[in-house]
Amino acid sequence: MRTRVHHLLEEAAERHPQRPALTAGRTTRTYDEVWQEVRAVAGGLVDLGVRPGDRVAVFLDKRIETVVALLAASAAGATFVPVNPVLKPRQVSHVVNDSGAVALLTTARRWASLEGSMDGGDLRHVIVVDDRGDAAQSVVTTHAYADLAGTAAVTVPTPRPPDGDRAAILYTSGSTGSPKGVVLSHRNLLVGAESVSSYLGNTADDVILSALPLSFDAGLSQVTTAMAVGAHVVLANYLAARDLVTLCARHQVTGLTCVPPLWIQLMDATWPEDATRSLRYFANTGGKMPAATLKQLRDTFPGAAPYLMYGLTEAFRSTYLDPAEVDRRGDSIGKAIPDAEILVLRPDGTTCAPGEEGELVHRGPLVALGYWNDPERTAQRFRPLAGVADWQAPELAVWSGDTVVADEEGFLYFVGRTDEMIKTSGYRVSPTEIEEAAYQTGMVRDAVALGVPEEGLGHRVVLAVAGADLDPAELLQALRRDLPLFMVPAEVVVREELPRSPNGKFDRVALALEVERATADRAGVAS
Repeated sequence: MRTRVHHLLEEAAERHPQRPALTAGRTTRTYDEVWQEVRAVAGGLVDLGVRPGDRVAVFLDKRIETVVALLAASAAGATFVPVNPVLKPRQVSHVVNDSGAVALLTTARRWASLEGSMDGGDLRHVIVVDDRGDAAQSVVTTHAYADLAGTAAVTVPTPRPPDGDRAAILYTSGSTGSPKGVVLSHRNLLVGAESVSSYLGNTADDVILSALPLSFDAGLSQVTTAMAVGAHVVLANYLAARDLVTLCARHQVTGLTCVPPLWIQLMDATWPEDATRSLRYFANTGGKMPAATLKQLRDTFPGAAPYLMYGLTEAFRSTYLDPAEVDRRGDSIGKAIPDAEILVLRPDGTTCAPGEEGELVHRGPLVALGYWNDPERTAQRFRPLAGVADWQAPELAVWSGDTVVADEEGFLYFVGRTDEMIKTSGYRVSPTEIEEAAYQTGMVRDAVALGVPEEGLGHRVVLAVAGADLDPAELLQALRRDLPLFMVPAEVVVREELPRSPNGKFDRVALALEVERATADRAGVAS
């Protein structure tokens, strides 16, 4: 019976011991080989003194040892904390220290860049995957991964941590302050894997390309979804679009999930027939897919079913649009995935009518446990639903902060982030609507609409774009034909590249700060 996330691997190893489980570079391991390594590393962690409920951080690029380390932490009864490999030392130190990790798996080079910033935390052990280690530095001792993985595989007990069902802490950037840790349960990960694999129709014959960071809920889901059915995962450290094209051709990939900025980049690449013929589905998450990009994808992968998905780290996955509905309502984020219930609610908790904008609220077994060591923020986002009987224990739902609207048939449409809505000239404007109009012109590769505070107006609309030989005046002229005057940007900012967050999404916070500073500088010069 599956009760812990590593049971996905254990069961797959029993059913499909010789099938390929993980590929990194030119190395492929079977399910049985990966499971034996997980057992050994889990035993090694226990020997180091890692106890149920302890946190184990993993700061590695995508390699077989990365997945093994995450699942070994689960098998040892610990909580795993995947750290995005593109983060800088200051950010990594925050994640490791804030989570209270007692062990860190990384490379010798990465540890050398971090070592001086780890003072004052709970870290006691560093396991390096490419060095012998065995050197004591203050209270931290380094160890060689080969020593842990080289021990005889043992039957690792599955102790229940004293604090219940906690499986992982995923750190996600907020609109302000340092990254916050979202605490996911084993139940979240297991139900999510079973739900997603069911609607994607995954089987042991699938080859899933892991293009997103494992520290991102959608990236981690690629691994758990595959292991739920015994599929093959190809781990990709994304450098350029052509790298993913090459991997799709080499491994005859059948499933690929990306965020919109990555899909946009991939559509700039050349896709030969041997890289597209095997693809059974492609999926989008992490933001609205531009209609123009969706059309390109469908033209590029004519034999693949498009799955448009919506999710948030606090609930792992929430909705998807059935591919059969894409032609009729390609701008919809669909309906609730299996085992989830999605509500559209007013601020007072009552249900919105069809066509009425409200906040997307997710209830059910995918709702996370809260924010790590942050009861105030947890209480703001994870709240009980109205209408629960007096004798019932209150059920917590996650209030997404996203504004959506449902049509008469229950299909949901994303309007925008509550904290990203632009309020200008008395109107509430969705950035997504402006961005979609920019993409429709065919002039831009990337587009992000922002509201910059301006006295008397509320917000001034600024559109940040990237594209070759882009003429801002020509773009504005095209937008005036398609948008009402109050939506037309007051300014177009052209960049070679728009900043992205570690998860590959557009970094709206960084862009907004850049635009606001430029506006303030201009105002200072003018005065």
